[in-house]
This record gives sequence, C-alpha cells and structure tokens, in this order.
Amino acid sequence: MRTRPQTGMEIDGFTLGEKLHEGGFATIWDVTHALYRTPLVMKVPKIMDGDDGPTIVGFEVEQMILPRLTGVHVPRVVGVGDFTAMPYIVTERIPGDSMLKLFLDAPSPLSEVIELGARMAAAVHDLHRQHVIHLDLKPENFLQRPTGEMVLVDYGLSRHDQIPDLLAEEFTIPMGTFPYIAPEQYLRSRIDPRSDIFALGAMLYQLATGKYPFGKPEKLRGVKKRLWRDPVPPRALVPDLPEWLQEIILRALEVDPARRYQTAAQMMFDLTHPTQVKLTDRAAKLQQDGFGTVFRRWRKMRRVKGFAAPASVQSQISRAPIMLVAVDLSHEMERLADQLRLNVQRMLVTEPDMRVACVNVIKTHRMAIDNVLDDEGNHMHVSRLVGLKHWAEGIDLGEDRLTYTVLENTDPAAAIIDYARHNHVDHILMGARGHSTTRRYLGSVSSQVVAESHCSVTVIRLRETEDSAAA
Repeated sequence: MRTRPQTGMEIDGFTLGEKLHEGGFATIWDVTHALYRTPLVMKVPKIMDGDDGPTIVGFEVEQMILPRLTGVHVPRVVGVGDFTAMPYIVTERIPGDSMLKLFLDAPSPLSEVIELGARMAAAVHDLHRQHVIHLDLKPENFLQRPTGEMVLVDYGLSRHDQIPDLLAEEFTIPMGTFPYIAPEQYLRSRIDPRSDIFALGAMLYQLATGKYPFGKPEKLRGVKKRLWRDPVPPRALVPDLPEWLQEIILRALEVDPARRYQTAAQMMFDLTHPTQVKLTDRAAKLQQDGFGTVFRRWRKMRRVKGFAAPASVQSQISRAPIMLVAVDLSHEMERLADQLRLNVQRMLVTEPDMRVACVNVIKTHRMAIDNVLDDEGNHMHVSRLVGLKHWAEGIDLGEDRLTYTVLENTDPAAAIIDYARHNHVDHILMGARGHSTTRRYLGSVSSQVVAESHCSVTVIRLRETEDSAAA
C-alpha cells in the first residue's frame, strides 16, 4: 500500500497543509518546510494500488525534466520524492490562478489578446531554448507571476532532447489535450517544437473569439479531422478582428509544421510588431475552405504518415533565428553598411529561415521625441525608415521575415540592447569604424552592446585601407 497524502502529514521535512487542487492525474498541496520561507506547493500523482502506467511514467518524466529548467518562466524546484514512499515534486508557489478563467470568459479585448499571446509565446520560446517541448499547452498550464511573466507548469507529457523519452518508448497512443493538440501529435510525433506553436495558435483563436478552432472533441478520432479540415476564420466570428491577427492565428494553425511559425520567438515578434506582419490570403478569409478543397486535402492526408521534423529543438531554433542588424545610414558609413548587407546575405545561405530585423537608432538629447527633424527640415524618423528599406534591397528575403525599425534614444547602445532583449533576438550584427571621432563613438556603442547583450554579437570593422579610402 502506497503512502497517500493528507493534511498534517510530514515527509522529508515537508509538512502538508490544505489540498489546493485535485486534477485527473495529481493533487496539489500547500506545504511548508523549516528551511524555506517562500510559499511552496507539492504535486503528488494519483496512483491507485494497482499499476497506473501513464500516470507513473508521466510523473517520472516530470521529475526528470522540471529540475533541469531555470528562469522566470518555470517554477523553481526545491524537492523531489521517489516512488519508494510517496512520489512528489515541491516547487515555489506561483500566486494566483491559471489562465483558465480568462479563457472561459473569452472573447477578450484586442489589447489583452495581443499582450497575453506575446507573453505566452515568450515563455514557450524560453522553454524550447532549454531543449524541452511541452506538448500539452493549454490555459490551465499557464500561470502568471506578479511581475507579469508567464510560468509554464505540468511537464508530464513533455519531451527533453537530452534525456530518454519514456512516454514514446512505452506508449504508442497520441497524448495531449484534444482542443489544442497538433496534427503531427495525432500522427504520434513527439519531436517537433512547432507542435507547441500550433497549441499557441489554438489558444489565441480561443482568446480572440471565445470558440475552440476545432471544437472540443472528446475522442481521439475527432482530432484526426484537423489534418484536412480548416477552422472557421476568426474574423467570421469577430468581424472587428484585424486582418494581421487572423494572419498570425491561421499561420500558427497550419497543418504542415513547415508552414507555421518556425519558432515561438518569431510568433511573438509578429504579435509585438503588427504593422509589419505580411498579409496573405489567410488574412482575408471569411469562410472555411469549400468541399472540393477539403476533399482533395483529405485524399492527400489519409496517406500521410508524418511530417518532416527537426533533429532537435535546438537545431530548429538555430535554423530559424532572429537577427538584429544595426545599420548606420550616414554617408560616411556607406561602405560599412555595404559590408553588413554582404554578411547578412552570406548568413542567409546557411540559415535560410532566419528573420532579419533592420534597426537604426536616432541619438536624441531627450527621450520620446515625436518630431525629430534633420538639417533640411525632413522628418528624420521617416527618412531613416526609407533609408533602411533602401539598404535592404539587396537582401533576398520575403517581407514577412524582413522588418524595419527606427529607435530614438539618448543612448544608442541601450536602445539596441533593449530591443534585442524584448524581441528575443538570437544574434546582433553591427559595424564599427576603424579610426577618428566616429570610431570612438561607434566603438563605444559596439563594445557596450557586446558586453551587455544577452545574445551573441558580431562586430564588422573595415580594414584600415578601406576605412581610409572611405573617409
């Protein structure tokens, strides 16, 4: 007979308080420990006296994965108990409830859909960067810190690139929450991080419309239909929904993972830069595909056994990074700007799914200047934006993966660093001159960016002969 949790029970120094939640597979308890002052919770699997294979294996998976994770988007683990007495995981207690009630009250205001969607995507991207695919994203598994960051919980169905996938080894049936499960999960794939992007798209759809994109099937065969049946376009349910948001949602819900966002960071980027979202036929749809289209898709999909998947989560992120290119558009920096463009073109050969964010910084003497004019009286922000687009003309990249931003800041380096951090940029490419006062100015900027950025940085410097010829 296994030990069962109950109020007042003590195990490994943890004292159980009240039961906070009871789900289908586990109970959550308030616990205290003499060594910890912060609020804690204990998760205990609901294991009957007989064998309960999926619950046992899923909890073992969570015990292996969760202690490996760090950062604000995951709960901090303080204790783990094995199956000899009573299995458990003790973590910090995130105050407040999950996002479930918010989703049940949907549709939500547009601003809330955008903000929440971006923060959820940021959490998922952070998880993927730590080699984990969640595979059971749903509103109940998102909590929110008082500081605003989303926290992902419940890793019983997750997959970690660097440890054995016990669930795949012992069970062949698809697992997940049916309203959010991706088509490739139905086909028994557990190796594609873009499955989490599909779930994000389904949740955005629900938050924006108050409806599930594919209904709420209770049996697995109801999931199969999403291999060929597209959802009702969100704007058919909410006419005021902007086309760019429908573009993002329907792109995330594409059947083939190759047609979705390739990383959660790219999805978050579009949510926070709506004016630069490239609109396709998806944005204008107001009804589902017709019978003929669906029938042809059904004939094709009934023969599909799976979709091409990346070798690992990290390889997918590396294959589709976001790169910030800081471009100086002044005349004396023209040759250096040409070198930056040449380097972008070379990098696109090896990373064809890369997204390029072209950035220029206007150095101001005070913050938040709305009407910065140059010496000729032209609006500097507009002219710099035009200049960025002209600079990027030689880059062979679709407009959906090439964006332009002009920043205004008293500190150019801080502007670049903040932009990179907020947009989960993977790499910064920038230039530095080789001599004179310009060198001192740009050199200090590039040095600060290298020292303080949370991502890799490449600094391009002209050779002295080239630099002198350009002066």
